[in-house]
Amino acid sequence: MPRALPVSLFKTMFDSSEAPGEPHPGHPRLLGDIGGTHARLGWQPSAQAPLERVQVLRCADHPGLAEALQHYLATQRLPRPACAALAMANPVTGDMVRMTNHHWAFSIGALRRHLGLRRLLVLNDFTALALSLPGLPAAVLRAVGGGQALPGGALALLGPGTGLGVSGLSRQGAAVLPLSGEGGHVSLAVADAREFALLEVLQRRFGHVSAERVLSGSGLLALYQAMQALAGAAPAPQWQTPAEVMAQGLAEPDSLARQTLDQFCAFLGSVAGNLALTLGARGGVFIGGGIVPRMGALFEASPFRRRFEDKGRFGPYLQQIPTWVIDDPLLPALQGASLALDRAG
Repeated sequence: MPRALPVSLFKTMFDSSEAPGEPHPGHPRLLGDIGGTHARLGWQPSAQAPLERVQVLRCADHPGLAEALQHYLATQRLPRPACAALAMANPVTGDMVRMTNHHWAFSIGALRRHLGLRRLLVLNDFTALALSLPGLPAAVLRAVGGGQALPGGALALLGPGTGLGVSGLSRQGAAVLPLSGEGGHVSLAVADAREFALLEVLQRRFGHVSAERVLSGSGLLALYQAMQALAGAAPAPQWQTPAEVMAQGLAEPDSLARQTLDQFCAFLGSVAGNLALTLGARGGVFIGGGIVPRMGALFEASPFRRRFEDKGRFGPYLQQIPTWVIDDPLLPALQGASLALDRAG
């Protein structure tokens, strides 16, 4: 497993709270991947033990993060953990954390004291997922085109879910450094007149149209509604949720919902190609999040890979970069959160 860069550099990517006194014990540890819709929680009893007791909770079922964590510990009949690491779907820039796509907000220090932890580390969820990339087994990766990964090359990561997570991993010899940013909120770029018309519809609704405005659960529905507007007449039935659009698109090849899924994949390909060029991600591009794995074979047949490579003079450069879908929705970010605890010192 690659080693981390110096702790002082890695510590710029998370915030934490520690109880005063003797050095904290590393285990048992509570691990969380907290998104805008679901909280995925797991337990690691010792340093060499695999993750266990993985449970998925709906965020809407709990008034706050503390209550969700306490519910998990009580349901699993677990003792108080010594420490915890939580990967959050939002920026982590200080003690106060406010979720971007959910109403939960908390103080890291207050939450640590409330749960009786010796240490609590909080970091961005895609930073945690990036840490897990070098150790992902081939069984959880589905290849979608491209050549051979450059050994030791930078890795790119993005994933549509409740929002659009973006990260990457820089590798310098045996050392790795995950990237922490908010790339999901870059401006969405279009490639032709039809997409420009869609952008105009979305701009009238949202003002600034970020990549996340389209490449997310709510974005899938917004894109479907924009395509309805361009069609000039609402089709019947008119789907009201992202899940309905997804189900209809998978089931009916000639439906507007299927056209929406194809357009979604085209936009994702453009954004992924931009990210690969920006990071020089010759080690490969990974697609996480909860939406793309549900598309199955449709994603492989979609415009994603063509649009990924459609960068003019740099098409041949991108043709050599492999892209993979991460098919395990639960463990990688939790494993990354555990690695973050190890590397935080």
